[in-house]
Parts: sequence; structure tokens; C-alpha cells
Amino acid sequence: MAPQLTSDAPKNARGIYGLIDHFGALRYIGSTSSTKQSLYTRIHQRHRTGSEDSSHYFSRMYNTGRMWRLRNDPDTKADGDIAKHVRNEFIHEYCRAVWVPLPDTCAITDLEATVLKIAPKHAIVWNERGMDIYEEPKNLVDALIAKLGLDPAKCAALERQRDRYLIDKSGPKARTNTAESKVSLSIEPAQFPTGPMRLIALDVETANNDRSSICQIGVACVMPDNSIKTWSRYVNPQTSDWFCTSIHGINANSVSKAPTFPQIFSILARALAGTTVFQHSKFDSNAIAAACAKYDLEVPSWDWRDSIDVAKNAWPELKNNGGYGLASLKRHLGLTFEHHDAEEDARASAEIVLRAESRSNYTLVMAPVIEEGFEVIEPMTPQTAPQKEISKLPTEVPQTSAPMADAVVVPRASDASVFHPDLARKGNYTIGPKGGEHQVDGYEEALWQLLKMNEPRWRRPNSAGNWGIVKGTELIRVERADLMAGKLSF
Repeated sequence: MAPQLTSDAPKNARGIYGLIDHFGALRYIGSTSSTKQSLYTRIHQRHRTGSEDSSHYFSRMYNTGRMWRLRNDPDTKADGDIAKHVRNEFIHEYCRAVWVPLPDTCAITDLEATVLKIAPKHAIVWNERGMDIYEEPKNLVDALIAKLGLDPAKCAALERQRDRYLIDKSGPKARTNTAESKVSLSIEPAQFPTGPMRLIALDVETANNDRSSICQIGVACVMPDNSIKTWSRYVNPQTSDWFCTSIHGINANSVSKAPTFPQIFSILARALAGTTVFQHSKFDSNAIAAACAKYDLEVPSWDWRDSIDVAKNAWPELKNNGGYGLASLKRHLGLTFEHHDAEEDARASAEIVLRAESRSNYTLVMAPVIEEGFEVIEPMTPQTAPQKEISKLPTEVPQTSAPMADAVVVPRASDASVFHPDLARKGNYTIGPKGGEHQVDGYEEALWQLLKMNEPRWRRPNSAGNWGIVKGTELIRVERADLMAGKLSF
């Protein structure tokens, strides 16, 4: 079903539904459990306009910045009511929902339970309280305030609410969730997966365009039987610049109790010493090197390999047809993971290597075995390396026709042109500042990297057809259909 406005939900029908965030991603699946509730009542009234507790998911996830309200606080009620009004309008303007009407005779709650069991993790992350609330999407809120025509007094009230939100470190009670409790876990080395292992994949997320600003590290360890054990930790990058929060959802509050990079690195340096480490693009190895330089640490001598290169050899048909970014491979291979979570992306990189091995019936170079206690022994030789069980993986690559999100956040230049899919030359997109440009295979991967830049820059032709670099001045949300149809400016 195409995503719809929450106000379009049926008023005389019950059923199963999904909530979609302002990035166009499905995040919650629920149902109308009561016979007295319609889809409209549940979605538009309860989730959108309800209070900020855990059962009113839109209201909880967007209780942030200028849209923040402390419920039942008499001292800030006037300002809080204005903030809640803006939040309600924001959800109506930028968020969406999907639904399946069902007859009252249907066992709706049982069907919902079945759906939840097979749903990918990212589609029910709100159900599991596995995400922190969003940082304020500043540009979108600015545009909404202008559209609503709020007077200076109401705008000042919103600014006060943002200040209160920033001062109150704990925020609403709903902020205490799985994502935050994750950082309080011990970082003792024993919690890192123990060997033997034959493949290792690593992914990082950064707070901003500075690659040393690592705020999350995820590792996926492939065991001899091809099972995957993962390990992930938030990292405090000791920065006030959180430009990339809109991409991965991690913010200063998420890492307030997290260890610094040197503390985490002491674990990784011992655990991965002398191993082959897969990454998906060279961003991760560059980030590790940059963080080491920042803290005056010795850059590890890991044997880095790129799962993009593995994918190019295994699936040449994707060249100029979606590319080899994680989003493209996710669709093509039918992978299930939540993009821009370091643990999930590391697992995806490992699974790509396993799928490639399965397709080629060839075992890639083995990583050293890591025994318990992180004592590294001699690498396995090809003759003694444990052979994976091919039967556990599909021999044919599954195809998927899953629809992409209906909207996307893109950078826009001062001339109103945006970064769009038609800017590929010979199958690649050129991004980065003059003298520091690099080519990226795949629109979504290029867009992801642009969104992580403080000043996104990309190469595109001007009105005379001459190619040059343009700088993005703001981020906007546009309909994906418009981009794919060739609309170049907004």
C-alpha cells in the first residue's frame, strides 16, 4: 500500500497498520485491539495527537526540540500546548501510515502477532523501544512554522520549549529505552564474541563529517558453521557537532555514559589483531585511522578487505543497475537489517560475503582464529580451514521487489537544484569538495555519504551542460517519485 496521511485512515474499519517516520521508513506495526477503535481513531488520534507515553508512538518519537512538552507541568503548560500543536501538525505533514482493513470476525490480534514474528527488525523498532526519540529535524520544523504562519509570540514559546528540552537532560520518561540502556553495559573484553572465527566484518557510525567522530562501532564475527555473532558499543566522540543524527538517530544523550574511543579500541586492538576485517566501502578503515590519529594511538595492522569488491565480483549484473551500496544489496539479496546501525550494517557486510561464497562455491581467505581471552594463534591454512555448509545458504540469489520509501531527504543547492539519480556519469556519482572528490557507485550510497558531510558537495551539469561542483545549502524532504521522474529542482 502506498503510504497515506494519518487523517486518511478509515473511520469505520479495524485492522492492522504500520507507522512511517519522516524519513519514509516503516517503524511500527500494530492493530486495533478494541472493537470500539477504528483505524482512524488508533492512528490519527491516539498515535498522532495522544500524550507522550510509550503507547502513543508518533507523539513519543517526535517529542523533541521545539515540539517538546512535559506533560502535566502547570508551569510550562501554555508553551507546551503550542509545542504539542506544532508536533501534531509535523506528524500530519511529514509522517505517514499504511493499513489493511479487516472484518471484525477476523482474529486481528492473532494475525498481528504472526506479522510481528516475521517483520524485519527495522519495521518494528518502535514496538521494541529500540530507538531513541528523534533529534529535531530543524529544517522541516522551520518550514512547517513558516507554513503555519505562527506569530512571534508563539515562535518564542517554541524556542523556550527547545531550551527546556536541552536543559532537562533526562527528557520525558519515554527516553529511557533499549537504545539508551545499551550504553550502560559493561565493556569488559569477555563480552566480545570468542573464537574460533573465520570472518570478521566491522562498521562504524560517526557523529559528523569528521571521520574521527566515531559514535558507534559494530562487529560481526562469522563462526566456522557460518553462524554470526555480533558485538556493538556506543562511543562518546567528545564532540558537540551531531550533524549525522538525522541519519542514524544517535545523539549526545545516547552516548553520554558511553566509553571513549581509546577505551573501546583497547578491546578491538587485541581481539582483531592480525585478522582480515571486512568493511563495506573504505569509510570504516579511514574512520578508525582518523580516530587513532586523534587520540595518538597506533593504527591497527588489520588486513582490511572491502565487501563492495566481493559483491562486484559476485553480482556483476548490479553495475549501473542499483549499484553495490548496502541499500541496493539489501533489496537484491533480500537481506533484513536496519541500515545505519553499526551492528546491523556489520552483520549485513558479513552476510554479503557469505552469499558471495555460496554463489561462487568458493571460500574466501580465512581470518585468523581468535581463542577465548583474545590470544591470537596462527592463521588457518586453506587446507585446514573449516568448510562452510553450503546447504545453509541459498544457492540462488533471491530477488525482491519490495517498494522503496515514498520520500527521501536530499541536499538542495542555492539554485534550488537537488542531488538526484540522473547525476551518474559512467555509473558513478562524484561527491566531495574540489580536490577531495571521490566516486561512489549507487545513488543511495552517494546520498548517504552526502548527508554525513557538513557541507555536502556534488558534481552536476549547469544550464550550459558543463559539469562542476555545487554546494548544498539545506536538506529538504521530497517525494521519491519526483526524483525518479527526473524532477531536478524543488
